[in-house]
Amino acid sequence: MRRYGLSDGQWERIKDLLPGREGHVGGTAADNRLFIEAVLYRYRAGIPWRDLPARFGDWKNVHRRLRRWCEGGVIERIFRHLAADHDNEYMMIDSTIVRAHQHSAGARKKGGLDQATGRSRGGLTTKIHAIVDAAGKAVALSLTPGQRADITEAEPLLDEVDPEVFIADKAYDADPLIEKLEERGITPVIPSKKNRRNPRKILFSLYKKRNIIERFFARLKQFRGIATRYDKLKSTFLAAVQFVSAIIGIN
Repeated sequence: MRRYGLSDGQWERIKDLLPGREGHVGGTAADNRLFIEAVLYRYRAGIPWRDLPARFGDWKNVHRRLRRWCEGGVIERIFRHLAADHDNEYMMIDSTIVRAHQHSAGARKKGGLDQATGRSRGGLTTKIHAIVDAAGKAVALSLTPGQRADITEAEPLLDEVDPEVFIADKAYDADPLIEKLEERGITPVIPSKKNRRNPRKILFSLYKKRNIIERFFARLKQFRGIATRYDKLKSTFLAAVQFVSAIIGIN
C-alpha cells in the first residue's frame, strides 16, 4: 500500500462495495477513490480534518461524507464483506489501549450512549478489542472505555466467528468463556491463571502464534489517527478502525 493512498489492487477489492459506484441506484460519485484516500491520509498522518491537503477538496465535505457513511453502515459493510473471507483454522483475541486526545472528549451522550472513552490514571483512553485469523486479518472488532476488562468483550466478539481453535492470553482465563468454547466444539488455547487449582494443559506451539495479533495491532497503530484517538464519537472512531483494518488486511 502506498503510504498515503490505496494500491490499485486494494481499490479493485473495495470499489464495487461503495455507494455512488457506476450502475448503483442513485447518483454516481466521480471521486470515491479520492474520498477514500482523503480518509486514509487523515488517519495515517493523524492531522486535524481542517489540515487535509487542498487536493482532497473541502475538508468539511470529506468529514460530512464520512459521517454519512458511518450512519449508513457503509464502512461496517465493507469491513464485514472483506472479513468474511477468513481462515477458520485458528483465531486469537486481544486488546490494545490507545490514548484519547483531549479533543476527543466532550461528545454529548444522547440517551446515555457510551462513547468508549474512560478516565484512568493515565488520562483518557479507549480500548480496541479484536479477533484476527491465522493470516492476521481482523474478523471482529469493538471499542470500550480503556479501563474495561478484556474478558468483557470476548463472548460478544466470539459470537461473530467460528474457529476450530481459539487463542488468548491469561486475561481470558474464565470458566464461562472456556465452557462456551467447549460447548461450541472450539478448542481453547488459553493459559491458566496462577490461582487456578487445576491448570489446563495447552499446546504452546499454538499459543506462540499469538504474536500474529500483536503484529496486527502494530500495523494498525502505524496510522497515527488510530494510535491516538481524536474523534469525539465512538461510531466515527470504530468506523476508522474497521476501515483501516480492512485495508491493511487486503493482500
